[in-house]
Amino acid sequence: MKLNQTIEKSDTRKYILQKAIPMLAANGYSGVSMRDISKAVGVSSAALYHHFTDKENLYLEVMRHAFSDKAVAMTAILDMKGSPLERLEHFINSFVILIDADPDFRALVQREMLDGDEPRLKLVAEEVFAAPFQAITSVLEELDTDCDPHFLAVSIIGIVMFHFEAAPILRFLPGAQPMHNDPQNIIKHVMKFLTKAFSAD
Repeated sequence: MKLNQTIEKSDTRKYILQKAIPMLAANGYSGVSMRDISKAVGVSSAALYHHFTDKENLYLEVMRHAFSDKAVAMTAILDMKGSPLERLEHFINSFVILIDADPDFRALVQREMLDGDEPRLKLVAEEVFAAPFQAITSVLEELDTDCDPHFLAVSIIGIVMFHFEAAPILRFLPGAQPMHNDPQNIIKHVMKFLTKAFSAD
């Protein structure tokens, strides 16, 4: 398979990242070699290493590429006007849409946590997730609840993620309905839950 000649050289790097995302999502870091990627993309291994110094570098760039445009939307809450609760709702809305619309990214995150490779986890946490996490933590600090903002941020992210990660089994539980998988219903539920919790606090 030859690399499409209509793709400009400046776009080759992006093309490689786009092709690598589903491969890494399906097979994990250890299940995909640089040779596999070069074959799928249609370039030589030497050409691949011209764009990425090693597999770890390519992997981190894949994570950045998969998350970059979504991260901008979520971190933008720091510059928004409105109450902390309104900005929190904006964050949750952006986060739910991200997780729902990009199963490959969701799979990448799940695989990384399952692999448990500490240096990679640290790298991804610092290079990819730190800014959005800081954004939601800052908003939660403004809410001035009795909860630790870090704990609360982790819990909110966990609530959202679980709806999607456990979806294959949740549909078999008593009372499960298609509406429970609808992203807009998930957003409404999470915000209703949090609003009541903050009011009680």
